[in-house]
This record gives sequence, C-alpha cells and structure tokens, in this order.
Amino acid sequence: MCGIVAYIGEREAFPIIMKGLQRLEYRGYDSAGIALLNGDMTVYKKKGKVKELLDFARDKKTSGSIGMGHTRWATHGVPNDVNAHPHLSGDGRLSIIHNGIIENYNSLKAALVKLGHEFTSDTDTEVLIHLIEEAQRHDNLPIEEAVRVALTKVVGAYAIVVLDQDAPDRVVAARKGSPLVIGLGENEFFMASDASPLVEYTKEVIYLNDEEIAVIKRNGDLQIKTIDNKIQSPFIEKIDLKIERLEKGDFDSFMLKEIFEQPRTIQDCMRGRLSSKEGWVKVGGLEQVVDRVSAAQRFIIAACGTSWHAGLIGEYLFEELARIPVEVEYASELRYRNPIINETDVIIALSQSGETADTLAALETAKEKKALIYGVVNVVGSSIARVTDSGSYIHAGPEIGVASTKAFTGQVTLLTLMAIHLGYSKGTIPRSYYLQLLEELEQIPHKIEKILAKDKQIEAIASEIKDATNALYLGRGYNFPVALEGALKLKEISYIHAEGYPAAEMKHGPIALIDENMPVIVIATNKSAYEKIFSNVQEVKARKGKVIAIVSEGDKEIKAIADYCIEIPDTDEPLTPLLSVIPLQLLSYHIAIMRGCNVDQPRNLAKSVTVE
Repeated sequence: MCGIVAYIGEREAFPIIMKGLQRLEYRGYDSAGIALLNGDMTVYKKKGKVKELLDFARDKKTSGSIGMGHTRWATHGVPNDVNAHPHLSGDGRLSIIHNGIIENYNSLKAALVKLGHEFTSDTDTEVLIHLIEEAQRHDNLPIEEAVRVALTKVVGAYAIVVLDQDAPDRVVAARKGSPLVIGLGENEFFMASDASPLVEYTKEVIYLNDEEIAVIKRNGDLQIKTIDNKIQSPFIEKIDLKIERLEKGDFDSFMLKEIFEQPRTIQDCMRGRLSSKEGWVKVGGLEQVVDRVSAAQRFIIAACGTSWHAGLIGEYLFEELARIPVEVEYASELRYRNPIINETDVIIALSQSGETADTLAALETAKEKKALIYGVVNVVGSSIARVTDSGSYIHAGPEIGVASTKAFTGQVTLLTLMAIHLGYSKGTIPRSYYLQLLEELEQIPHKIEKILAKDKQIEAIASEIKDATNALYLGRGYNFPVALEGALKLKEISYIHAEGYPAAEMKHGPIALIDENMPVIVIATNKSAYEKIFSNVQEVKARKGKVIAIVSEGDKEIKAIADYCIEIPDTDEPLTPLLSVIPLQLLSYHIAIMRGCNVDQPRNLAKSVTVE
C-alpha cells in the first residue's frame, strides 16, 4: 500500500518524483502529494490521483534538487487534501511520507497533545512527524538521530522518508515491515517503495532491511544504521528491469497487456527449468533443499487473495503427483492462530509482491517453529525472497494492473514444475507420464495464444451479461480454484457480486439463486468428472440460468445445451488451470470496460497489501 519516491542530487527533483509516483500509482491512488526543499519547504497535496496533483502544481513553484512524493491508499482518515501526505511537524520545519500503520499512534498522540502539539489530520503519520519533532526539540538532536529515537517508541509497520528544512543536505529514510529501496546514481540517490521508478536512472540498489535507517547526503555519503544505532554495511544489488516492461505499449490498459503477455511470461517461468526432449525438470531453489522437501510430512501453503487460489491448485498438484499432504492457509488467519507446525513441515509462501504483510508475519511464526520456508514470489529482492530458506522467482516481470493475471499463471506454472519434479524424484509418477506432462507443459504458451485469439468472441459474450448484478462460477477438481479466481476477478474490476463454488456444492445452497438473470460460468474441461459437470449444467438450465461454459475443443454435449461456449485446447487435467483461467480473465476485463470501470485501478484496492 502507498507509493514512496524521493530524490537528492543535482537535478530538478520535481519531474523525477512525479514520474516515479505515476509508476507507483498501482500501490494507492486515493491522494498524492510532494514536498520540495529549496531554501524553504514547499508542499503540495491533492485528493485523487497523481494527475490531479500534477495539474494542481503545474503553474506553481516546483524548483529544488531534493524532494519526496507519495501516492496514498487510505488507512487512517478519509481520502482528502488534509490527510494526504506529506505531513508537516507543528513548526513546519519537518516533513514526512509514510507507508504502513503506526499501531500505537493513539497513545502517542495523547502524550504529544499534553506536551502542546496540535494536529490537523486524522492520520497516524502526522503523529509520527510530531514525535520526531518532539525528540529533536527536547534533546536538540540532528534529524537522523531524532528519527532513530522516535522510532524506538513506535509499534507497527513503516517505510518513511523525512526532510528537515534546516538540514537541506540530507534525506533520512527508514523501514520496518514495509519495503524501501535506495537507488545509487552518479552524485545522486533515489528512494522508492520498489525498483520501478529507479530503472531509468540506475541499476544499482540497496534494499533496506527491517529496523534500518539510512542517512543520505548530497555529497554522496550514505550511512545505514539500525534503530539500536549499529552501523551496517550495505549490500548493493543489480536490478534487471527494462523500461518497456513498465509501459502499456499499444494496449489500452496494463491489465489487458498483462493478460496478453502470459504466453511469454509462462515461457519465461519455464525457461531453463525443463526440457521434454532431454527428459528433465530442474527448479533451482528446490534443488538446494530437495532432500528435506521430499521428506516433508506436510506442505503448508500460505498466501492471500489470488495467490491463495494458486495455492489451492498447488494442493491438487502436490497431492496427486507427489503424494505429499497439503494444507492451504490464508496467511492472515495463519498468523493469528496457534497453528501446529513441525520441523518436518515445509511452508510455501506465495506472493506476487513478496511484501504481503500477513504472509511475512505468518513466515515469522513458521520460522520460530523451525519449519523450512520456501518462497514463490515475482519481485526480485523483496522481503519474502530475503527471509525464506530457499525459493524461486516466477519471472513474470512487473505486474502493474491491480488485479493479478500473469502472476497467477506464473505461480501455478512454478508450482506445477515443483510437483512434477517431486513426483518423479519420489517415484509417485511413472516416467512415461512424467515425460507426457513435460511435453504438454511446454505447449501451454502456444495453447494460450490460441485462446487469446478468441478475444472478440469473449468480448461478445461479455456484452450479453455485463448488466448482471450477480454471477456464479462452478468448477470441479483442479478447476474449482479457477472458479474462485474467476469470481474474484469479476468482483475486483467490475464490482459485480460473484461467487465461486465446487460444482457439486451448487445443490447445497447456491442453486436457490439461479434464475434467468443469473449468469453461471461453468468450467467443464475435466475428463475425470465430465458427466457430473454435464449434469450440473442441465440443472442450471432447468432453472433458466444463463450458462457460459468453458469446454475443451471438440466438445459437443455441453456445447449443445449451454447458452455460450468458449473452447480451449485440450491438455492433461493437472495443466488445465493454466488454460481455463485465460477466458475468465478476458471475460472480467471486457465486462468491466463495458461498465465504465477503471480496470487498472479498481476502487478501494491497491496492488501490494503491506499493512494488515
């Protein structure tokens, strides 16, 4: 949640910061603001998206070679100009931007009010800058020490950048539980919530660790300390990210671009990891811990949202192919239970951003119980990637659209590779089936291209159901989690209420909702349960429901009774989710566009959930 950008150097800061905020707007778009230092502190803040801020500041003073900006996803206080970041200290000397939640802000605020502090916003962030101001004023501390002292009194998560009008040669940044990366340029530094605003300026970055404070000076000096005042030696990493991956190109939206990128992103996920001709599959992170993973008594997959749906598919894959028991947990629930986790368990953490707060907290619980932690993430250098014992990147590239598409199929691809590898190494699948799966998996990108070629057909179907107020998604086996994911996509971007169900559960309640106004999307590609799914479709039609069926090419029986059919290429059942989800993504996309919704920035949502 929330996007942070800051700059110190010799260039004009304003254009760098504004461009960076536009790159980070997927993290939050309730309001935006900027602070610039050029003799005095200049602050502009506006409710709404970054464009509103840019228009507001267009004819105003924007000079200065040190500054910071913020795009907000509201936690404390409604979205408005006052609650927008940056926030100022009482004397106006200090300014702060913040991603995270200060949990004890109420008690801190009460103590500060007694000391004479007055507040203008409803935010926890304003409390933090007043706390820094009090530490600075009480002990006459330099800004970096005042920040350190204040943070020792804070409970919660934060990534912050602080400016001091009386110290115009430096920026102070700190993090705990929320990401912050520092880009190193020639006589200049950049700070951001992730690397996307930095790539056109530098390839060298430092990822701050929890409870670290960076003091960055205009003269090129960079010092990193812990909150306990211990000097740290920064580790400089190279980032491999191309600018064109951050642009929409010829597409109308990032979401549509990312849907159409999936043949390439799945290929990128598999590259160097399998060869059907040579008969091998290798997943680097898994190879490092394969003995312990193969001997695991149980896998626990921890994830949130779309990643949780990918984890459910992983449960089917690992149990069927590798015969390993699997539990799939919402990380937000796992962290607050007292779960039974043993040293013989393997925790698989799924997260696109690698920064999901609940998943990170769940991993801390698992680490305490000495389970092996395996991360499956997309963002290189992210927090989950750094705290896990081992793991694998899905190599999907930056996903800007808030509703996840290519990251979902990347996660499913990686879990499929792991399951095939483990199944063959454990002897739970024969070599003939192993080679068959590898060959079929290599064909998936081409088969997705065939589905994407049906975009106009899917758009036409979308036009027939765009005015629905509810929708039901049904699937069996591997395609039950796909039904959940299809329903989530529709909810996220079109604001139509939708539910995913196992097809057999329809008769245990949801069938009461079905009438001529209810679109029912049925994923009917399962060979193992085709007759039963056919019966489900008949039951829906008997109640005048409108059936949109996802079927295998050449299907005749369901096609004869469904209102609309979308054919997808045939493949082995464990691989069908990689194909069946594509038409559901396109269906949701077109419905949302027809309803006038912003598919890249759905209301109330943000891409990376870094707060509870």
